[in-house]
Amino acid sequence: MIKKEMIAMLLAGGQGSRLGVLTSKVAKPAVAFGGKYRIIDFPLSNCINSGVDTVGVLTQYQPLRLNSHIGIGIPWDLDRNVGGVSVLPPYEKVGKSEWYTGTANAIYQNLTYMESFHPDYVLILSGDHIYKMDYEVMLDFHKAHNADVSIAVMPVPQEEAGRFGIVVTDESGRILEFQEKPEQPKSNLASMGIYIFSWSALKDALLALSEQSGCDFGKHVIPYCHEKGETLVAYQFNGYWKDVGTLGSYWEANMELIDIIPEFNLYEEFWKIYTKNDILPPQYLSSDSVVERCLVGDGSEIYGKAYNSIIGCGVVIEEGAVVRDSIIMQNTVIRAGADLYKAILAENVTVGENVRMGVGDEVPNRLKPSVYSFGLVVVGENSVIPPNVSIGKNTAITGTTLPEDYPGGWLPGGETLDMESRSIPNRADCAMERPASCIGEADAGQDMESRSAVLDSLRESGHSVQNRLAAMERPASDTGFADIGYDAESRVYGEEKAGDAL
Repeated sequence: MIKKEMIAMLLAGGQGSRLGVLTSKVAKPAVAFGGKYRIIDFPLSNCINSGVDTVGVLTQYQPLRLNSHIGIGIPWDLDRNVGGVSVLPPYEKVGKSEWYTGTANAIYQNLTYMESFHPDYVLILSGDHIYKMDYEVMLDFHKAHNADVSIAVMPVPQEEAGRFGIVVTDESGRILEFQEKPEQPKSNLASMGIYIFSWSALKDALLALSEQSGCDFGKHVIPYCHEKGETLVAYQFNGYWKDVGTLGSYWEANMELIDIIPEFNLYEEFWKIYTKNDILPPQYLSSDSVVERCLVGDGSEIYGKAYNSIIGCGVVIEEGAVVRDSIIMQNTVIRAGADLYKAILAENVTVGENVRMGVGDEVPNRLKPSVYSFGLVVVGENSVIPPNVSIGKNTAITGTTLPEDYPGGWLPGGETLDMESRSIPNRADCAMERPASCIGEADAGQDMESRSAVLDSLRESGHSVQNRLAAMERPASDTGFADIGYDAESRVYGEEKAGDAL
């Protein structure tokens, strides 16, 4: 009989709709972070560093890149004959079959997997948080209090407590009351969405709530256990923890890595963060380049200037280009003369010559003001930005764009340019709103009338455009982006709405 004291179930199937175009084609846990990592690397590394060698990763939304990244778990020493890492998508069953409809429902549908290890305890994790935690210490706390359920909590500013699921405890840490996003919070201890269940308590709750629609830990399982009179305790965590569920928090967490004394340290020998590493050449910085307070990934070539930025692997910044306070993901090319400020560029993006990003006044995004904010410019993967255009703040771009998509060479702040769903701002409005500071260089590229002209220009600069041609030829039926439902709802006990946090 296989026997494991504690196994982990990692919820990693969420879309992460509040990250906008960054997750239009990839699950949130697979989004790049810190130049070389992906978000899921952090909970996986925490598991193996804590001695938890059996991890079930529950996937659903856009799982291809996540599956490829995890593989058989070699980077995290989780390629085990007994235990190790297992990817657990929804599957067809005899009788009733369904997608994962909630965080607890996803766990319920994998009861057989958990039972095969005969665990004493089950650790429930989210795949979209940045932190370091020793789960073994939390398990010791759970045992010491003879608890049925332990919930990891951390103090938050009292004025922000209303955004979270709040727990009220006695002096011993036993949970007395729950408050879900309260207007008048009685405590400032917010749930982190990390739980340890005694196996019997978890199994009983999942079976009892098996018919509950969208069964969720914060909304259903935890209240059920509390009402049943089981022992629930709060494990207070005082280290670094960041929910990177919004573009603002994602940008901020990356920028914190390059502080002079970083609040979150990636260089500790005793608690390493592991990831899948591609075989890449070393970085190259030309004699004329300037790089200040940046993390630069392997295989990157910098000929221009980069300040206070995260530069992923295989990125090229050409001579005369300037990148400031930005996140540039892998295999992106920034052409000569481009100037980027507070931009987040996903993987395989090409930015044309003399493009300016992050200019003009900060205005709310017209389509999704709660998503595209914080003064950022966000560009989805495999996108192409033509030369000599200027792009305002709180904007989003995805797809291969042409000069004519930028009337007067200008995308005003607060606009969204989505070539897959053909969401294009009004041309007259763009021309009227264009600031005087953007007139000049931007007009130089307006004689390029067709998509092929843009691609010819890219070819002449010496870089492959096969991905751009593939994007150009994609049939209208293969877009998908326009059908994605964005969910602006906030967290419940540290989790997102069912179907998003999975």
